[in-house]
Amino acid sequence: MNIAIAGVGLVGRVLALNLLEAGHTLTLFDEDEAYGEKSAGMTAAGMLAVFAELETAESVIFEHGKRSISLWLPLLKILDLEDAYQQKGSIITAHPQDYSELEHFIFTLKAKVEEASSIQLLDSRGIEALEPDLAQHKKAFFIPQEGQVDAQRFMKVSSDYLLNHPNVSWHENTKVQSLGEGFVSVDGENKDYDWVFDSRGLGANEDIENLRGVRGEVFWLDAPEVNITRPTRMLHPRYKIYIVPRPNNRYVIGATEIESEDKSPMSVRSSLELLSAVYAVHSGFAEARIVKTLTNCRPTLKDNLPKIEHADKLTRINGLYRHGYLLAPAIVEQALNEGIYK
Repeated sequence: MNIAIAGVGLVGRVLALNLLEAGHTLTLFDEDEAYGEKSAGMTAAGMLAVFAELETAESVIFEHGKRSISLWLPLLKILDLEDAYQQKGSIITAHPQDYSELEHFIFTLKAKVEEASSIQLLDSRGIEALEPDLAQHKKAFFIPQEGQVDAQRFMKVSSDYLLNHPNVSWHENTKVQSLGEGFVSVDGENKDYDWVFDSRGLGANEDIENLRGVRGEVFWLDAPEVNITRPTRMLHPRYKIYIVPRPNNRYVIGATEIESEDKSPMSVRSSLELLSAVYAVHSGFAEARIVKTLTNCRPTLKDNLPKIEHADKLTRINGLYRHGYLLAPAIVEQALNEGIYK
């Protein structure tokens, strides 16, 4: 089939990889340039936090997340990028004065799904055995099934793959004026396709009711004095900071969720809170170098759940919110099975 994808962020790329494997020919449209510097998928930490998200998420997030974790490696294999995937588990800890918050968090997870019984309580010795650089903490929990995808490498390598694929035509820096059942309108001209996928995120706000953006902010830190190997969360009454390791002692640091579609630079308050919190996790971050600060908006709907809509020759996928890398492969699989392959 001759297929168009409008929006080539994370979901658009996962769609493209699946459709190319099935032998289709693709035309890609995106307002951004091909390497996705403006995409929420480029800003993301890429956490596969299938249990940790359960505190505030519906069980459907958990089920889709489990499925996605099984689908990521086959996707990355297409790109010869299996080393961008890690499933060594994650650590959740807190300051001593917040241990009650930590225990409540884990209790909530275990009350929601039986599989959370695998979460392990760690004392200082257990922490040191897994992550020696966190040995100063006296209490933590280890979630063995969680992991991460190196989001920035996935975006870069998938760009190269799609740009060089003989069955792909990529229209970057191109705004889609409208789309519908079997057509995409660009520069006042309707282009016809056997099927159209709309994965534009917030770019689809004129077509999807109640779509809004939630702002997120992250730091990239180079910290040669820190050697944390697993995604790590620090619980706090006001925020839950995450630290996600990348190669060569680089770390993606984030926590903030702000009900705003503002993409301006990070505020002083957010900067101070994030940097103070990460220093409290490991004093070696004091000498870290701030490589980059990023802000972006994740698309979400009223219920904060993903949405798939089908029409004749048209599928819309949106609302992956803060669960992009956790959900994208499973949501795309569901959309394909319910729509084009039905």
